[in-house]
Amino acid sequence: MLTERQKKILSVVVKEYTQTAVPVGSKVLASKYKFDLSSATIRAEMNELEDKGYLHQPHISAGRIPTDKGYRYFVEKIMPDKELSKQEQKKLQAELLKMQAKNTRLTRTTAKLLSGLSGNLAISGVKNEFDDFGMQELLDEPEFREMDDLCRLAETLDYIDERFDSLVKSLRGDEVKIFIGKENPIKEISNCSMMISPYKTKSGEKGLLALIGPKRMEYAKNKSLINYMKKLLGGAAVIVIFVSSIGYWV
Repeated sequence: MLTERQKKILSVVVKEYTQTAVPVGSKVLASKYKFDLSSATIRAEMNELEDKGYLHQPHISAGRIPTDKGYRYFVEKIMPDKELSKQEQKKLQAELLKMQAKNTRLTRTTAKLLSGLSGNLAISGVKNEFDDFGMQELLDEPEFREMDDLCRLAETLDYIDERFDSLVKSLRGDEVKIFIGKENPIKEISNCSMMISPYKTKSGEKGLLALIGPKRMEYAKNKSLINYMKKLLGGAAVIVIFVSSIGYWV
């Protein structure tokens, strides 16, 4: 059980690390955020969070980063619900209509839009027909600079259709499902986070929509993107996956 102070510190560490990809130190939190606490007190609380498994110190002289457990607690207990702004909704609607007017495949359209708005790799498709978009975005992330990681991701994408049934079975209902790190049902992305939400087309065909990025992805924003896209598609089957740190979606 975390105290309110510890929850606030964990939340801010997640926020800061999401923005910078740099381990977060107590001095940064003390100077940048209004805690009304000394850096020594914040450091003591961060030590406690580390002892409880919510934070990790990658190097002795470094700050802390969230662990899988820390991200899970943030997503379930701290993260507020978020809706896209009216401006973002209008942009999504306009772009969707524009691409449809060009007779772009729906799977290609949704993948491109989700990738553009999230900054992650997006995968969209129904069985035996998948499109992905945004591999270039991953190349810009420090977590995806190892060629071995990118090769495994690319290989995984080649066999996405073979994973279709197992992915669908891992879901319950039509809610957005979030897998973090080793929770992933797909072992190749055990260092990643994955958001998934299934859908059915009006004809009853099942589909998947996926978004892939680092564990430090913007969970609240990405979840709202998925939900709004599902609403916009009005019943088209979609699964969204977000892959995180050194990760990939399958």
